Amino acid sequence: MKNIDIKRLLYTHLLCIFSIILSIFIPSVFLENFSILETHLTWLCICSVFVTAVNLLLYVVVKPSASAKRSSLSYKVTRFLKCCIYFLMSCFVFHVIFVLYGAPLIELVLETFLFAVILSTFTTVPCLCLLGPNIKAWLRVFSRNGVTSIWENSLQITTISSFLGSWFGAFPIPLDWERPWQVWPISCTLGATFGYVAGLVISPLWIYWNRKQLTYKNN
Repeated sequence: MKNIDIKRLLYTHLLCIFSIILSIFIPSVFLENFSILETHLTWLCICSVFVTAVNLLLYVVVKPSASAKRSSLSYKVTRFLKCCIYFLMSCFVFHVIFVLYGAPLIELVLETFLFAVILSTFTTVPCLCLLGPNIKAWLRVFSRNGVTSIWENSLQITTISSFLGSWFGAFPIPLDWERPWQVWPISCTLGATFGYVAGLVISPLWIYWNRKQLTYKNN
């Protein structure tokens, strides 16, 4: 494992963090009274667009060279459509899971769905960019000893930290603090965001710290 690879990973993660920061400050220039809490649904949409755009840009820049078949226009169009379908399926699956775990079934449907969208942005979009619409590759990466690169190691960490962040974010909701960020699903979406950012910071550091112990099957 080369240090240059870890540096590339770190720089890409910093860009992802920067995209979240931009989603907070840029809209406030164009939208009156914009804030994460007061206009939370708007921010969720903007943050999702920013993070997805950066992930797609990084995929174009750092992707490995494709074969002649995979570089054809028909293959790219098919892959893109499959990725869109996978993303929408992820949003609906997360929405159902949230309802099963206690989210309002009829009320606050838009809020719950946008929570599913932002969590899919933090978890499913990186999987689609790195692994493509390939369920077998997803299962391999998230199985024990299934990773084959530092990018997949990082994908594991950021995905798990996003899930943990959203889970921990649900803890304050039933408390009687009467804070504006306790309204569903603000604390969960903020928790997912903090978890995603934490994963982006922790994964390169963890990989660098354990670089001598980490071995990959393709190395």
